[in-house]
Amino acid sequence: MMIVFTAVGDSKEAGRLAELLVEEKLAACVQILPPMTSVYFWEGAVQKEPEHLLLIKTLREKYEAVEAFLNEHHSYDVPEIVAVEAAEVSVAYGKWLTDYING
Repeated sequence: MMIVFTAVGDSKEAGRLAELLVEEKLAACVQILPPMTSVYFWEGAVQKEPEHLLLIKTLREKYEAVEAFLNEHHSYDVPEIVAVEAAEVSVAYGKWLTDYING
C-alpha cells in the first residue's frame, strides 16, 4: 500500500479530485484534511496560502497512474505529488483496499 500526498487550494477541488480518484479505482480512499497554511517558494518569492492536504490510499502498482491523473487534473502548474510506502497495513484493510482497486 502507498499513501500519495497532494495539496490543493480549496475544498471544492479537493472533493472533485478525491471522488474521481475513487471512482476511477486509482484509490480506495482519499482523506481530505482541513485547511492548513502552506509556506513555499514560488515565482521568486516566499508564498503563504491556505491549502487542503489529500491522503490518497492506493497500491504501489497504481502510483504511475495516480501521478499522471494528478498532473492532468490538478489546478497547480507543479502539483505536490509525494508517495510513501506503508511499512505495515492490517490484513483486513489491505484486503479491502486491494479488492476495491483490483475489483
